[in-house]
Amino acid sequence: MAETGDKVTRDWQLLREFERGLISGKVPDPVKNLRIVEAMYEEARHLGVFPLKDPLEGLETDLRIARVVNLVREDPQENR
Repeated sequence: MAETGDKVTRDWQLLREFERGLISGKVPDPVKNLRIVEAMYEEARHLGVFPLKDPLEGLETDLRIARVVNLVREDPQENR
């Protein structure tokens, strides 16, 4: 049976190397990052999504998603 998916999703080591290279090749720019956060905040306010009426609404869903994402990020090859 042929493998499905692209090389990056099948090869965790390749993905890790790609992520490390991407991170190490960039110098953080705090001013640019702050501008991005401020623009996102203003966009959320403009859309009426922020501030939240009930800050805890959807917390259970967020926690469930975080657990799944963290589980998927683990290398399945490490547990063998």
